[in-house]
Amino acid sequence: MTTALRIRDLESRVGQEIAVSPWVEMPQERIDLFAKATEDFQWIHVDREKAKGSPFGTTIAHGFLTLSMLPKLTESTFVFSDRKMGVNYGLNKVRFTSPVPAGAKIRGRFTLSKFEQLEGGVQTTWSVTVEREGGDKPVMVAETISRHYF
Repeated sequence: MTTALRIRDLESRVGQEIAVSPWVEMPQERIDLFAKATEDFQWIHVDREKAKGSPFGTTIAHGFLTLSMLPKLTESTFVFSDRKMGVNYGLNKVRFTSPVPAGAKIRGRFTLSKFEQLEGGVQTTWSVTVEREGGDKPVMVAETISRHYF
């Protein structure tokens, strides 16, 4: 379920977990499409037979595929009702801390780390932890920066 938030109300919530996304499946088809789009055909991602002999026992999602799921995880979790436009500004840190096996489900936990005023808007920095359903540690941790204009 998507929650409508007001950007202007977030300033007082720095340091708080704002939302947790629904689970999103990472099927082999998505991994294959990402490999095709990026021309990254490393066998651990696309060769099902060879991957059976890997330490993971199956193919795994590209780390950058997991990273690229952040817009989906965000947009399925919350929207901002009081902005005209938002843009990704960048990343400060990204770590791929555990594999995402094909067919696994992931979700994001969003904590607001920083809220800064800009001319015509604000800049938000988010600490995002992506979890795998049934996993014992996160699959990715990232610090993302967005700009929102009113």
